[in-house]
Amino acid sequence: MSSLFSYETLVHAMAGATGSVIGMAAFYPLDTLRSRLQVADTNSLQGSPWELLVKLANEEGIDSLYRGLSPVLQSLSVSNFVYFYSFHALRNFASKENSALKDLFFGIVAGSINVLLTSPLWVVNTRMKLEKKSYSSLIQGLIDIGKKEGAVGLWSGTIPSLLLVSNPAIQFMVYEMVKRYFVSKSSFHTYEAFLTGAIAKAVATTLTYPLQLVQSRLRAGTSLKPLMSAVKSNPLIMFRGLETKLLQTVMTAALMFLIYEKLVRLVLTIMRVRLNKRH
Repeated sequence: MSSLFSYETLVHAMAGATGSVIGMAAFYPLDTLRSRLQVADTNSLQGSPWELLVKLANEEGIDSLYRGLSPVLQSLSVSNFVYFYSFHALRNFASKENSALKDLFFGIVAGSINVLLTSPLWVVNTRMKLEKKSYSSLIQGLIDIGKKEGAVGLWSGTIPSLLLVSNPAIQFMVYEMVKRYFVSKSSFHTYEAFLTGAIAKAVATTLTYPLQLVQSRLRAGTSLKPLMSAVKSNPLIMFRGLETKLLQTVMTAALMFLIYEKLVRLVLTIMRVRLNKRH
């Protein structure tokens, strides 16, 4: 049981949460645009991601690109802390010998725990970002939805979210697999961590994007009927906004893993130095 509640696991969780917050803050406007594209019933938002960002900034002000940033960062820090903690605790508890399949399984379990605990936070975030509701804080949003819609409203979109645990699971599997390749060659430097994080997220996002589209619409309280009708004539509409999503998540994940690796190495090195001094 000590492996489930170790300082090393806590370090991984805190580093993952910190890296994700910094990564999201850096590329948040792209996440705002991604949300708009996913819940739109028409193709009114057309153009490259950069053109659409400029259009939104001109029409609604630059602050619209950062709407809901604070609650997103709060939720992301909690969500990634839970995920990184669960993932590394499971790895340490199960076995010291890791493999791609084991990482995939641990990622799915950790993702399921994360979804069940933090889904209400993301429901509030999605509604705030799309200006469907104006809440003064994350807590107020949780209370308001809880009173008006109950548990059904707070956990709306949970089923596709549970299916989407495959996204971080695939991401971590690919990341750890590529990382083992570099480590076996006695190297895993800054640019390698950045590149590995980018590749892992690109693979995971592309494979699971249609589910993410459905998840966003459910969280926003938007009907799926227009989307399903459009899919009949154009199946590729399920990948609407993928370019923006890839640009945002790949860069965010790459920066997150870079910071994560740096923090883990720094903190664990300091802990080892202090431990050696005591002995």
